[in-house]
Amino acid sequence: MIVDEIIKKYEPKEENILDILHDIQDSDPQHYLNKEVIKKVSKHLNISLSQIYGVITFYTMFSVKPRGKFIIRICQSAPCHLMGSKSLIEHLEQLLRVDVGETTEDGVFTLETTSCLGVCGVAPAMMINDDVYGNLTPERVNNIIEKMREE
Repeated sequence: MIVDEIIKKYEPKEENILDILHDIQDSDPQHYLNKEVIKKVSKHLNISLSQIYGVITFYTMFSVKPRGKFIIRICQSAPCHLMGSKSLIEHLEQLLRVDVGETTEDGVFTLETTSCLGVCGVAPAMMINDDVYGNLTPERVNNIIEKMREE
């Protein structure tokens, strides 16, 4: 199993928790950490399940719920908010027919928010998986989503 291979790459030290969790989540087609995986990490690092859940729930990039092929994160920093990120969230909710935190019925898109993407100069911005998009308008968002649907 790929999870076991990932865990074995890391020494059983608590400071490896973020790297292990990221690698495991990135290897999952639904981009999440399930209970079985969390138990294996707990055993390998010899730390409690509650400590691991504490890390997972603290960092917004981790999820314990299955997510879509494409994870859309809309930046909610002050610059993005001032430049219209709230209206982009509403636009995406209508376009995808989901609320923030939900995944489309076809399992392709998950809509999330994030506190900052660090690209304030091109606000409003969003990240889809590892790609960042800035200077967004509803029309530009439509084009980006349409390209994603074609993949």
